[in-house]
Amino acid sequence: MTNKERKNKFRRILLTGGGTGGSIISLLAIKERLEQDGDYQFLWIGTRYGVEKDIIKNKDIEFYGIVSGKLRRYFDWKNFIDPFKILASFFQSLFFLWKWKPNLILSTGSFVSVPVAWAGWLLRVPVLIHQQDIRPGLANKLMYPVAAKVTVTFKESVSDYGNKAVWTGNPVRNILINKDQKQKLNISLKDKLPVVLIVGGGTGSLAINKLVVSGIDELLDTCQVVHITGKDKMNSAHLRQHKKDKYFCYEFLEPGQMMAILQVANVVVSRAGLGLLTELSYTAKPSIIIPIPDSHQEDNVRILQKNKASVILDQTQISAIGLVDKINELLNNEQLRNRLSENMGKVMKRRGSENVVEVIKELI
Repeated sequence: MTNKERKNKFRRILLTGGGTGGSIISLLAIKERLEQDGDYQFLWIGTRYGVEKDIIKNKDIEFYGIVSGKLRRYFDWKNFIDPFKILASFFQSLFFLWKWKPNLILSTGSFVSVPVAWAGWLLRVPVLIHQQDIRPGLANKLMYPVAAKVTVTFKESVSDYGNKAVWTGNPVRNILINKDQKQKLNISLKDKLPVVLIVGGGTGSLAINKLVVSGIDELLDTCQVVHITGKDKMNSAHLRQHKKDKYFCYEFLEPGQMMAILQVANVVVSRAGLGLLTELSYTAKPSIIIPIPDSHQEDNVRILQKNKASVILDQTQISAIGLVDKINELLNNEQLRNRLSENMGKVMKRRGSENVVEVIKELI
């Protein structure tokens, strides 16, 4: 088959995003669902040095990294440089779009996506953006004028985008739904000891990592811990040597293994990114959520508070011992765990991937 024949056979979807693991995983979830229904080719435009390139490796996606600039609503010396980066990324995007000729551009919100979306609008390529968090991010606000449709996780977000909005829920990976596809858990966990998963989101959390370091002695007296630190967020080699039969530390885990750990965890401690919150809802896991202070994540946790679906802690108020006490309180209270589990399972609208794919098919 010639390249021209191949292009005519396959519909081409350009995926763009990066910076946070949650948005990347959602794009991969949509890709998985699309592949079940037809023949598609995928190209990914992301940042040159972000986590997205590592996450999508071996996913049969061609990757291009472009210069990435950011508009900040506070003073930073980079504000004088980044407008030139954004302009450069716009012309890079124009070149890739002209060369690859996609049928659709799909973004889950990221600054690297903004010049791609605007270049797509100039070349008359339909743009679909997905709003994960309840609060619209600046990147999505900038892409909204050129978007054909905006899919949203929460019904409350529909009013932010008017007649372009479609309430779909958040896309999730097939492995969350088809549990028989899960990878084998390659960690030597003890059968009769509770498992606590601690994760700071796709890029990790230095603040949560520090709490773990300070409280690890007391925590390992009552449970075993799987700790996802994030890439380069903490040198935890000394912790690996400390009670290593009950403490398992990783910078990052492949999606299949992460799902396997989620399934066996008794309690999950995490940030309030929508990617992980969606997974917690699908797996109905009792959780302790520590949102990033003064961020969109505080809006996300209000949904959890409204539904009494999780224990919410304030990062500025919690100490290491305080976190350990909350974890032990939850481990020792089966009734509370069951109630949180039931409520968490009801937080998210189901069939997010399928609903987004229906919108994509309408556009192409």
